Amino acid sequence: MTADAVGGVWAYALELARALAPHGAEVHLATMGPRPTAAQRAAAAALGVTLHESDLALEWMDAPWDDVARAGDWLLGLERALAPDLVHLNGYAHGACPFRAPTVVAAHSDVCSWWRAVRGEEAPAGWDDYRDAVARGLAGADAVVAPTRAVADDLARAFGPRLAALGASGPAAHVVPNARRAAEYPPAARKTSAVLTAGRLWDDAKNVRTVADAVVRAFGRGEADRPWVAYVVGDADPPDGSGAARDADTGADAWRGTPGGGEGRVTWLGPLAPDALAAWMARAAVYALPARYEPFGLSALEAGLAGCALVLGDLPSLREVWGDAALFVAPDDAGQLALALRTLAADDDYRAALGARARARALAYTPERMADGYLRAYAADA
Repeated sequence: MTADAVGGVWAYALELARALAPHGAEVHLATMGPRPTAAQRAAAAALGVTLHESDLALEWMDAPWDDVARAGDWLLGLERALAPDLVHLNGYAHGACPFRAPTVVAAHSDVCSWWRAVRGEEAPAGWDDYRDAVARGLAGADAVVAPTRAVADDLARAFGPRLAALGASGPAAHVVPNARRAAEYPPAARKTSAVLTAGRLWDDAKNVRTVADAVVRAFGRGEADRPWVAYVVGDADPPDGSGAARDADTGADAWRGTPGGGEGRVTWLGPLAPDALAAWMARAAVYALPARYEPFGLSALEAGLAGCALVLGDLPSLREVWGDAALFVAPDDAGQLALALRTLAADDDYRAALGARARARALAYTPERMADGYLRAYAADA
């Protein structure tokens, strides 16, 4: 299995490896991009996952193609040495490699769909090499798995023309939702008057600054008689070589102090270890993620398990995952988000009921369900 240590793919890969272990799966994890941290290495080792590390660029980074080619040779060498029963790729380009074993591509996100959702236009011509590489990878895979039907539809929209030009359609996507272990996200006995948001602050898709702005609109700048506050969790600076478009005003310097002019209303906590983030989710009454683009939303799932009332961007993917167990707002409407936050803050019963609905919905997305779905996809295309 391939992975990177940048974001949600890492958590997903370890969760899937743990869920597959009772079925006799032995997972070797080949990483590209920034190398895993010591804590990430320890987490993999605790699950019996063998790491094979590289620092080769990921396909969405700046000028990655020499590294992508080297990574393909490296992965083919690993396959020869390990003789796996299946190759599971958490990226697209290497689906075109001539692996001997059946190849499954897991679709987590893609730059072209990101660009359309976040920028409101097609990705520029500078991403044509990426388009071609993704299309070749999809055409070469034996199976594609997506966490939501919305992601499968995005892939068809973004890469269908390229696939047609190759004389291929690509395999039909299996939809298998992501998962998290409920035991790692227990709700606190008593929630606090806090709004929490978490995500890569440098990624415009996460839209974290809108949360800071909306909290100030909803609750003022620091009046003692309005106790609601917000906490922001996440990396402010992108990994070296990131080619994803981003707002220049989201670096660490922009988040030190009080983003959004909060004057104490909003606090940036920086990146947190998973157990520390789980503790904040346990206590927070509301989790806000007004995302512009979110293929599944692992952080929302974690917050739902922790019993947070969810306020999410009104996206097909998030509606697919959450149904009536969340409030949905237009991602770029800070006023609408502020109104939702004020409504939840003013009504304890409604807030608690929405948190209970979120937790009930989240409990359905179990690792066992995810493992069963992947095993079916593996068997169907082996």
